[in-house]
Amino acid sequence: MVNEFSKDKAWAIILGGSRGLGLATAKKLAAHGMNICIVHRDPRTKLPEFILECEALRTHGVEVLTFNMDATKREKQDQICAALKKKTGQKGRVKLLLHSIAKGNVKPMASDTVANLSHQDFMVTLDAMAISLYDWTRRCVDSKLFDSDARVLSFTSEGSKKPWVHYAAVGAAKAALEAVTRSIALEFAPYGIKANCIQAGVTDTQSLALIPNSEAIKKYTKKRNPLNRLTRPEDVANVVYLLCKKEASWINGTIIPVDGGEHLS
Repeated sequence: MVNEFSKDKAWAIILGGSRGLGLATAKKLAAHGMNICIVHRDPRTKLPEFILECEALRTHGVEVLTFNMDATKREKQDQICAALKKKTGQKGRVKLLLHSIAKGNVKPMASDTVANLSHQDFMVTLDAMAISLYDWTRRCVDSKLFDSDARVLSFTSEGSKKPWVHYAAVGAAKAALEAVTRSIALEFAPYGIKANCIQAGVTDTQSLALIPNSEAIKKYTKKRNPLNRLTRPEDVANVVYLLCKKEASWINGTIIPVDGGEHLS
């Protein structure tokens, strides 16, 4: 294994890194020598399992910082950035800011039997899953945390363009996330930041399980995908790793499908 990020003492901030795509990315980057800062929100009952995952990350000789906090709260963002600044010193070391926050409302827009999506549901989802990407980017710039050749990455889905049942708020947030990413790519370019979205294929995660008829979605996706399987968290983590390499420094402002061709049909 080549530890190409260790010589630069590079760091990754992973928002939502205790499971799924975020944790898979942490494992991949740690294996290549990148220090990891995970911001997550988990109950005490889930912490023992997460602590074991962090211990495994440290076996690669990297530092691991964790914050069990609400990443959407400004005061928590300031606290985390201050702690990371103390750890990294005056020279910016954050190579990657990865947004993997899954805090959205999955409710129907029109139902006579259950509560419908409210205005507040929309606002909470948009703030957590889209606007917070800008908040964190701005906070890291103001704290002078970013490396001179940094990446801001986030996860979107086909739901940003196609309507799915009960996915209206999350779909709107994903569309907004893509728009915010393009603007970050344009306006933060002078800071050496390259921003892109990864459009992951259907992946068997806890977030998917919250969507109604998720088992039917998985079955349909396997038939639809040219490679006849679901996307795995490791598939997505591999692309995050590739986008962090210096050879990817000219990729900016794009939406990159990582789905084995799922989007083709």
